[in-house]
Amino acid sequence: MALDKLDLFFSYNAGEQTPYQVYLYKALNRIIPMINSYEAFEISEDKFHTSFLLRKNGIRTADYKLCNKDDTYRLQNIMQKWEKMVYKPVDGWGGIGVTKIDNIEALNMLIPFLNQINLKHFYVEKYVDYDNTDYRIDIVDGQFVGCYGRKAATGHWKTNVTSGGSVFLREANDEIVNLAINATKVLGLDIAGVDIIFDRKKEEYIVLEVNGIPAFATPEQEKLGLNFNDKKIDLIVDLIDRKALKKG
Repeated sequence: MALDKLDLFFSYNAGEQTPYQVYLYKALNRIIPMINSYEAFEISEDKFHTSFLLRKNGIRTADYKLCNKDDTYRLQNIMQKWEKMVYKPVDGWGGIGVTKIDNIEALNMLIPFLNQINLKHFYVEKYVDYDNTDYRIDIVDGQFVGCYGRKAATGHWKTNVTSGGSVFLREANDEIVNLAINATKVLGLDIAGVDIIFDRKKEEYIVLEVNGIPAFATPEQEKLGLNFNDKKIDLIVDLIDRKALKKG
């Protein structure tokens, strides 16, 4: 199949892109319309670039630091300042590899592992005091699609379903919706799932992550009352039609 002859390229395979597919994605982005564009996809796949761009555009996020691989000693200084922090692979998803560091001893155990896997840099965020639940806001074409909550399993702190978290019905308020829409716009995404938590210490909502390939509700979740799939599909279809027409 001659991919360069397509009217539009739409990728929706979260966490399954091979380096070959991503390489072609970048090339095709130069000649045909995309959902999401390669530039937006690339930013949303990188936690540091996401946080950096959001912060520079006035969107609240967790405090963060990026350290060179040879500057692991800086992590101890950061730890002393923050007291608790979270290590995140910059390109991970689903909570995989995300590690909470509660004390210097835990950090000293993590550093040899980080050195062993030969990373180019280390990304850490200040641990945010929250109630172990979040809001997932789906946005398509600048419009609010739906909201649901996720909560960590008992005794755990990650809300990701792949890390043992569970989904529950949750209503979004205007502040949360506007925060999600603005974050999506800043990153240039056509489609996004924005994860928002409430910082109990600062008493404000912050954007924790932005996912460029947010999941649809499963049949089990639809039985709970998550009924946004049809609206999401309709908005995606309208978006495809409009973007494809631009080429013609």
